[in-house]
Amino acid sequence: MRIHVTPVRRLRGEVTVPGDKSISHRAALFGALAAGRTEISGFLEGEDCLATLKAVRALGVEVIRKGAGHYLLDGGGLAALVEPDDVIDCGNSGTTARLLIGVLAAQPFWSVLTGDASLRRRPMDRVSAPLRQMGATVVGRQGGSRLPLAVTGTRPLRALRFVSPVASAQVKTAVLLAGLWADGPVTVEEPAQSRDHTERMLGAFGAHLSIAGRTVTLHPGGQLRGQAVSVPGDVSSAAFFLAAAAAGPDAAVTVKGVGVNPTRTGLLDVLAQMGARISRQESGLGLGATAAEPAADLRVTSSALRGTVVRGPLIPRLIDEIPALAVTACVAEGVTEIRDAAELRVKESDRIHAIAAELGRMGARVSERADGLQIHGGTRLRGATVSSGGDHRMAMALVVAGLLADGETVVEDTDCIATSFPGFLDTLNALAGAPCARVSA
Repeated sequence: MRIHVTPVRRLRGEVTVPGDKSISHRAALFGALAAGRTEISGFLEGEDCLATLKAVRALGVEVIRKGAGHYLLDGGGLAALVEPDDVIDCGNSGTTARLLIGVLAAQPFWSVLTGDASLRRRPMDRVSAPLRQMGATVVGRQGGSRLPLAVTGTRPLRALRFVSPVASAQVKTAVLLAGLWADGPVTVEEPAQSRDHTERMLGAFGAHLSIAGRTVTLHPGGQLRGQAVSVPGDVSSAAFFLAAAAAGPDAAVTVKGVGVNPTRTGLLDVLAQMGARISRQESGLGLGATAAEPAADLRVTSSALRGTVVRGPLIPRLIDEIPALAVTACVAEGVTEIRDAAELRVKESDRIHAIAAELGRMGARVSERADGLQIHGGTRLRGATVSSGGDHRMAMALVVAGLLADGETVVEDTDCIATSFPGFLDTLNALAGAPCARVSA
């Protein structure tokens, strides 16, 4: 599928975005492990999160869809999962695969996980290695570092203190989930703090956690209990509209009910550094297990932007928003440096290379670095034919770039947008007040 984008003269209005992807995945998994009913509202019905629901069904959990984004999960507790009768296909979802490996590490049966071509290229050893230290068996391609992977668990798993080489919420969550069945405390220490949805939600479900800076310890023995979960809007999805409004002409965009967990709001901080006019109005959508997740209405208006430096502890707080940020940097005055972001090379695509190559086709002056990008702003983008490479965030970022370019932009390979934001084009066209993006086969 291709998307044809024409530049816009205005972006105005209020919109909502789908539920937070990270929270939706966790709500489904934690609800599957809890005793009793978990009721989720605002669940992201994108392909990635639906893959997690399909996986927990395969493990014997009853899942009932009550309406759009509204699900009931009736879990039987930590001892209730059953051996799946087929391979579990995680699709394109790295979160589904990595978090499931953590759960399956303690199950007394064999399971096999696979995914699409993109997911089969992504590294899994960062999860499988610490789980092997705890006593699980994880085997598969390239020494158990690539899907398909076969996992057989053991109970109890061994206690572990794991010093993670990367700041990764997926790694942290997988190890902590395995710790629910460990014979002693399981600790994860990170080089920088990654998003903390797991800590907030696991505690609300009844797990015993202690947190000291970048170190989290799960103390086994707690029983998870079903909870109400209200999923706020995904700041990673909101990022595309916020970036477009900050960089575009005659823009005033409000995104309602967005999750503003401080471990996820690095983009807001960087846009403010660049001169963007951003305001927030707290909306307090949290309920039950998400009561500790702050939410707000975010408003951005057209701004005179300037380049900045993005590095260090900021990176884990905006890693998924860098494609959108790169587009704003192209139109900002001056140079923007993005460093310490080598993790971008093992996302759905090599995003460092993809950003430099595809925005370069539109006339942007972008230099690729081993761990990031140097972007010389102030150059008017021009319409071109570009490709997402099957990466949903690249696809949406390139559509935003097309809004700011001269002439028509054609973004190829855009079916992947359904991974996280099935209604993206409708929302964008509503803000433009007229069709600015249309689909062709």
